Amino acid sequence: MTLPELQTLIRDTFGAKDASRGTAGTFMWFIEEVGELSAALRGNSPKDHLATEFADTLAWLATLANIAGVDLEAAVRTKYGAGCPECHQSPCACGAAEKP
Repeated sequence: MTLPELQTLIRDTFGAKDASRGTAGTFMWFIEEVGELSAALRGNSPKDHLATEFADTLAWLATLANIAGVDLEAAVRTKYGAGCPECHQSPCACGAAEKP
């Protein structure tokens, strides 16, 4: 599944609920899912549970993007399409302490 397909699936499935909940409420759900993913990663959860938490987190991110009118594929392509946004190389040649 591509990012545009994901955004469309999420919009078609949950768009009306998401719009009525708004950005603030949706962001809270997103943060809750990030917390669940964090706990699963720290707890050495089985891969199937980790996969579920990654999927939930990605779905809520797509929801936020839909509400904000952001095309995730275009955003990722713009920021990372030429490699690292800092050094513009792939793989990244930035120092280990540097972000990203």
